[in-house]
Amino acid sequence: MSAKPDFNPERPATRRRRRGGRIVMWLVALLLLIILAAGGAAWYVYQQLQPVAGEQTVKNVAIPSGSSVQKIGRLLEEQGLIRDADVFNYYVKYKGVAPDLKAGEYQFTTGQAIDEILTAMVEGNTVINANRFTIPEGWNVDQIADHLDKEGIVEKAAFLKEVNEGAFPEYPFVAAIPKQADRKNRLEGYLFPETYEVDKDTTAHEVVSRMLAQFQKEWKPEWTEQLKQRHLTLDEAVNLASIVEREVTVDKERPLVAGVYYNRIRDKWPLQADATVQFILGKQRDRLTFEDLKVKSPYNTYTNPGLPPGPIANPGRASLEAVVNPAKHDYFFYVTKKDGTSEHYFSKTLQEHEANDKKSRGN
Repeated sequence: MSAKPDFNPERPATRRRRRGGRIVMWLVALLLLIILAAGGAAWYVYQQLQPVAGEQTVKNVAIPSGSSVQKIGRLLEEQGLIRDADVFNYYVKYKGVAPDLKAGEYQFTTGQAIDEILTAMVEGNTVINANRFTIPEGWNVDQIADHLDKEGIVEKAAFLKEVNEGAFPEYPFVAAIPKQADRKNRLEGYLFPETYEVDKDTTAHEVVSRMLAQFQKEWKPEWTEQLKQRHLTLDEAVNLASIVEREVTVDKERPLVAGVYYNRIRDKWPLQADATVQFILGKQRDRLTFEDLKVKSPYNTYTNPGLPPGPIANPGRASLEAVVNPAKHDYFFYVTKKDGTSEHYFSKTLQEHEANDKKSRGN
C-alpha cells in the first residue's frame, strides 16, 4: 500500500489559473470604466458645443483687440451664446482658428451654432460699429496715411505724427531703427500690409500699433539669426525687402531679384533700383528718363552706393522671406519682359543685359 501524498501537485496551477482569471477580469473592468469615462466626457463636450436652448435673442458682443480665446469664450458665455467657455477654448484650438479670430463688434443670436459664431469671427463679419481697411503690399507711409484719411479711419496728420514720433516700447524692433536725419518716415517698412478691423473711435496710435503687431507676428525669430550670418540687420533687411516689393510683381521672382541685389552689395556695385527713384519722384512713371536717374537724393541708388537711408515701402511676406532666403546665382541685371507676364529677363553681364533690354523693347 503506497503512502498518501501530503500535497496536491495540481493546486498551484489551479491557483495560478484563478489568479490570472481575476487579473483579466480586473483589466476588462478597468477598460470598461475608461471607455465609459471617455464616452461620458465626449458626450459632455458634445452637449456643451450644442446651441443654447431657449428663446432666440439678438446679442451684440464687442471683442476687444488682442483678446485671448479664453476672454472671447467668457464674453460669449456671459451673453448666453455658448454653454461653456472652457470647452469653447479647447474647441477653437482643436479647429486651429485661434489666430484668425478678429476683434470688433458682432451681432449674434442665442441658439446660433458655435461653428456659425466662429465663422463670423474668422471672416470678420462685424456690425457697423467697426471699420475695416486693407493696406496692399508695397504702399508707402504717405499712401497709407492718405487712404486712412480718405476712409475716415484716422486723420492723416495724426497718423504721420504717430509714425514718426509715437512711442511703441512693446515692439523692440522699433527701438532698433537707426535715427537718421535723412530717413523720410521712421516706421516706413514696418506697417505690415494686411486687412485690419478697428473700432469706429480708434486712434492713430492704435492703428499704427496694430500694424506693428502684425509685423512682429509675421517676422520669424529664426530670420534674425539667418540675417546675422549675412551681416545684415533687421532694418537693412526690411529696407532691401521694400525695394524687392516695389520692383517685383511675380512672387517666384522675388528671391531671384533679392539675389541680384546681394551680388551687387557683395561686389560694391550700386543697386540701381528704379523703385528708389520712383519713391523720390513721389509718383509712378511708366519709364524713367536719364535725367530722372540723376535726381539728387540720398534715396537715389543710382548715384549713392549701398542701401537708401530707409525703406521705400512696406513689404509683404513674400518679399521679406525672399531677402532672408535669396536665390544663389551669378545674375547682376534684370529687365522686364514687357510681354504681359510681369516677369523679367535675368543676365550675368552688361552685354547680356543690353541684349535682353533690346528683346524687351521688341516685346
